[in-house]
Amino acid sequence: MSAHAGAAPAFVALGGGHGLSATLSALRLMSDQLTAVVTVADDGGSSGRLRDELGVLPPGDLRMALAALCDDSEWGRTWRDVLQHRFSSSGDLDHHAVGNLLIVALWELLGDTVEGLDWVAKLLGARGRVLPMAAVPLEIEADVDKGDGVTCVVRGQSAVAVVGERITQVRLVPEAPPACPEAVAAVEAADWVVLGPGSWFTSVLPHLLVPELADALHRTAARRVVVLNLAPDAGETDGMRAEDHIDVLHRHAPDLRIDAVVADPGAVEDVGVLVERTRAIGARLLLRQVGSSDGSPRHDPLRLAAALRDVVDGFLGDVGTRATDS
Repeated sequence: MSAHAGAAPAFVALGGGHGLSATLSALRLMSDQLTAVVTVADDGGSSGRLRDELGVLPPGDLRMALAALCDDSEWGRTWRDVLQHRFSSSGDLDHHAVGNLLIVALWELLGDTVEGLDWVAKLLGARGRVLPMAAVPLEIEADVDKGDGVTCVVRGQSAVAVVGERITQVRLVPEAPPACPEAVAAVEAADWVVLGPGSWFTSVLPHLLVPELADALHRTAARRVVVLNLAPDAGETDGMRAEDHIDVLHRHAPDLRIDAVVADPGAVEDVGVLVERTRAIGARLLLRQVGSSDGSPRHDPLRLAAALRDVVDGFLGDVGTRATDS
């Protein structure tokens, strides 16, 4: 692993959307060696329209990750707000995010996806780097249990996200897309890899299905941490308990070692069962209040950072067995 004694650890966070933004908002309080590896399967809204019209990677989740890493200054916050601004009109610009257009413009000018994202990061004074998980746009395909032994296939991230029935398996189309080489290198060089929170089937699991990225996740010397959601995603994970998320992840990547699982006790129906499931995959469970104080199902950056700090300190031996508390 790359961190030296006393140096801030290098983190790689995997995901997309609001879940990844929450992780990045916490990790930026712990280290400036941050890399976000972002899903590129979005096919709805502004991202979907740009993807369809121009054949580019969907930029929306990449934009949100960049915004989460902006410099905490008037300059950084202003450019973050510009990036996140959406037009409202009766014409073609309606609901397009300025940042999506800026990112795609840089891609066209530079002819290089990663270089374009790095330029936006410079504009924001971003505390870290944002990379796509794959070099081509992806589609998500899900097997959905309809009951009575009937299974159907649902295709497209926006359709899978609102399916409203039990998803048993997800796949990528194309099945073996090329990974972003810089993302693979970041995982291999990391001290810690964080999976979740976020839309489990459409933002978290897809990273485990890109072969080169999955290989890097399996062979890296980094510790791997899973952050569980605070509430089910309506339509995507209705009825799933905390331990079900662990089971689904293990089913999609049975040989992936998980070192720690972070969960909010308020989002766990049966602590004993979750303890058993995490132990069964060789992981430590850390129960901490990480939700927003207003009761909404959003992770609070300070609380999540404190929990992740406990995990890091626990594995480094600074706080003994504290990270195994339940």
